Amino acid sequence: MDIKEPHGGWEKLWVEGRTLWDLGEATPTVVHLCETGSLPNGRALIPGCGTGYDVVVMASPDRHVVGLDISKTSVERSTKMFSSLPNSKHFSFLEEDFFTWEPTEKFDLIFDYNFFCAFEPKVRPLWAKRMQQLLKPGGELITLIFPLDDRLGGPPPYPVSVSAYEELLVPLGFEVISIVDNELAPGPRKGTEKVGRWKKIKKSM
Repeated sequence: MDIKEPHGGWEKLWVEGRTLWDLGEATPTVVHLCETGSLPNGRALIPGCGTGYDVVVMASPDRHVVGLDISKTSVERSTKMFSSLPNSKHFSFLEEDFFTWEPTEKFDLIFDYNFFCAFEPKVRPLWAKRMQQLLKPGGELITLIFPLDDRLGGPPPYPVSVSAYEELLVPLGFEVISIVDNELAPGPRKGTEKVGRWKKIKKSM
């Protein structure tokens, strides 16, 4: 299977404007976490960032955020939309493949929403290994666990479960901080999401 370009290619979907996963605004949960000071400072990564609303909201003098996407069109759009914002020096958008990209530094925080669920189950162990490799020891992974049912059409998104995350992350040295229902899930996603917070407690192998 081609990890980078499943189902006709993410780039093609962006070029054709078929981005039904794009909320058109920052994820409410991200806004809440930022407003309540509940996110780690330092370096943050959002893989599969899409338009990049969450990247912009997270970015601050205390937190530099990297938005990663495989789609050239997506990255160009994000850069054009947000490069003139007052906090633009605190974020960047990169066109890279999450599975092969090698950053110069590891991250204190990684946020995953609509990324894990974009991959077939057989690819998920690679996702987990990359999360382990990219996070600093003591770093935090935040996952919006979605969709928790298979009634949304597709795939993708592929249905997920809390146990799917636990079975992948715990053996790699992650511990659960919390897993709760996402009360801020937008519209039709209510009842199909949880917020999982994980801490990397072991060094990368």
